[in-house]
Amino acid sequence: MSAPRFRLNGQDGVSPGALPGALPGDPARSLLDILREDHGLMAAKPGCRIGRCGACTVLMDGQPVNACLVMAYRLDGVEILTADHSEAGEAVAIVRAALIDENAFQCGYCAPGFVLALAALFDRAPEADEAEIRAALAGNLCRCTGYASILRGALTARDRLRAAREPASLEGLGAQDSPGPACSRR
Repeated sequence: MSAPRFRLNGQDGVSPGALPGALPGDPARSLLDILREDHGLMAAKPGCRIGRCGACTVLMDGQPVNACLVMAYRLDGVEILTADHSEAGEAVAIVRAALIDENAFQCGYCAPGFVLALAALFDRAPEADEAEIRAALAGNLCRCTGYASILRGALTARDRLRAAREPASLEGLGAQDSPGPACSRR
């Protein structure tokens, strides 16, 4: 059996065990170990290693998964996106910025998992309400802070993504349609 090949952060044909000393065909290796040990991608963090904390969240074919639970044999032909990827997309960048602006985290260990879980949610449900946001984040734990700032950041991200999707509100308006200044100085 040959090593599975998958797309990682936009790069085609990635295999587990790309580094010397790794076991290229070991089907029991976790995606978390493959990302960190073989590819040097450190955003997915080892937390509980049993799929309960969300620190290792990545997107597999656009869906959030716990990398600690995804074994190498499941990787053939899939697309994996990690929070390490600098061009992860506008949604990831907007969610990350909103969480930072709302001071959502203290240590940041859990932040990449929250970012990807929210980006996936807003991709499939752009108008997600607070209950949907809470449900989407149920698999992500933060041990440092209360969740109020994380929820506030998520709502800010949702609103910013909505604004980014809307056509420029004043684009195409004539000068006569422009709201103009509230008062003018001379």
